[in-house]
Amino acid sequence: MAFTFKQFHIDDMNCGMAVGTDSVVLGAWAQLTTAKSILDIGAGSGLLSLMAAQRSQAHITSVELDTNAAYACQHNFHNSPWANRLTLVNCSIQDFCQQTKYQGYFDHIICNPPYFEQGTQAIQSQRAMARHTDSLSFTALLDAIHVCLAPQGKASLILPMQSMARFDEILTHSQLNFIEITNLISIVGKSANRVLCVLAHKTHPQMAPKLSDITIRERSGQYTQTMVQLIQDFYLKY
Repeated sequence: MAFTFKQFHIDDMNCGMAVGTDSVVLGAWAQLTTAKSILDIGAGSGLLSLMAAQRSQAHITSVELDTNAAYACQHNFHNSPWANRLTLVNCSIQDFCQQTKYQGYFDHIICNPPYFEQGTQAIQSQRAMARHTDSLSFTALLDAIHVCLAPQGKASLILPMQSMARFDEILTHSQLNFIEITNLISIVGKSANRVLCVLAHKTHPQMAPKLSDITIRERSGQYTQTMVQLIQDFYLKY
């Protein structure tokens, strides 16, 4: 499935994850504008990396395990205005982290991670890989972020609300902590079903994370003004 944004085009070439609201919101919300080096873990067809390239002057390194997704990602990078700032690495994030030159290197890391730790796997195997933690557990993800994140760097993620208790439990035993948590509400009046969060290396003393909410749609179905402000540099109709 193909999707055209204001400054770039995404063709997922059946790689498992088409363009979705989660990644768009994360890519627009993450604090990327001053970053010089960005790591996209699980790049898929390259959406987050391309949004990061549009929003910053950073060099973006995109790690993708699945060969078909990596092919789509490279195709989208090559056809974007920022090909010279986008590097794709087709391997696991665990193998990537073993490269000394990338340890403690990135001042921002972005990831829309796999999150369904339980339940029936998706029938289509590539989509299953993209949406389940079999190939990248929360523990492995946090370990990778800890290894690759610069001392003063930040990592921005989006997670489903139902995974937060498990993620928080694992985070407690990691070398990272929340510095910002934003509840993402699909429509006015409903409970949050996604969480945007920012992680950083643990410091002493630790500060309580900054808390906020974002609502995507009014009851009428129209985007809220906050959402419009987030996506207006990307969606064609805004």
